[in-house]
Amino acid sequence: MRAAYALAVPFAPPGFTTRFAPAPTGYLHLGHAANAVWVWGVARAFGGSVLLRVEDHDRGRCRPEYEQALLDDLDWLGLVPDGVSTTGFRAGETRQRQSDNTARYQARLSELDSRGLTYACSCSRVDIARATPSTTDASELRYPGTCRARKINPNVTPARRILMAAGLTEHFDDLRLGPMSQDPDHQCGDLLARDRSGNWTYQFAVVVDDIEQGIDLVIRGEDLLASTGRQIRLARMLGRRSPPRFLHHPLLRQPDGRKLSKSARDTGLRELRAAGRTRDEVLGLAGQLSGLCDAPRPIAPDSLADLFR
Repeated sequence: MRAAYALAVPFAPPGFTTRFAPAPTGYLHLGHAANAVWVWGVARAFGGSVLLRVEDHDRGRCRPEYEQALLDDLDWLGLVPDGVSTTGFRAGETRQRQSDNTARYQARLSELDSRGLTYACSCSRVDIARATPSTTDASELRYPGTCRARKINPNVTPARRILMAAGLTEHFDDLRLGPMSQDPDHQCGDLLARDRSGNWTYQFAVVVDDIEQGIDLVIRGEDLLASTGRQIRLARMLGRRSPPRFLHHPLLRQPDGRKLSKSARDTGLRELRAAGRTRDEVLGLAGQLSGLCDAPRPIAPDSLADLFR
């Protein structure tokens, strides 16, 4: 077994808050379990608390049955959030469910609008792709600012973008990967806060939530590393003096290095449970696949902190 994972950077005093924030667009899989191992393990090892958030901002893809299933899976895994529990989510409305917080997002967007930092946008993804030079990094479409000077009537579309100043670099220390520098304008251009269907976007909603819910440490997979600079900038634009710290953990890989795929139908927690895997086996497998153990072994929920001490 690999030795306990050491975090070299002191990131927060005891009492910090992190969060586990799945989107109910499908059933939980091993990737979610790996994130949960990191979230609960770090929090319990260093005196923090874990907030459960359901990120259902995309009302076209999220389903109530998926939310109920993820709450069931957390109960089965023995991962107990602090504050609002899975029982609390089942009881009804909570400020930790994004679809219950439309007024909060609108109020924050109105703050930016009053300072001249937003504008209406009628562009589709097809429009953006057509306007993006072929030399642009294909990993992400950069918005070229098409609607910035159009002064579109806000009544024409609910979509809103937030100005990202050009030529400014955001510097931060990832607690696992070290010093990072990102230029949001170069990466993504002006940030979409609400789309043409009226849905709040991930980038906007999570920043507002992290401010309102007092999140000090964000623990997530490396696939979201590129979002960090823009989220730090947006948090500062919304008045947060000290943005949260960030830790990006490895993505799950097959032994041969290939990324695990949900389409393989062998990574879902429901399928693993139906196949007879125990809770501790699933947590151990998630820990091993995300780089915390050299080999899978059963790990009880109350032993996750030992991976980091």
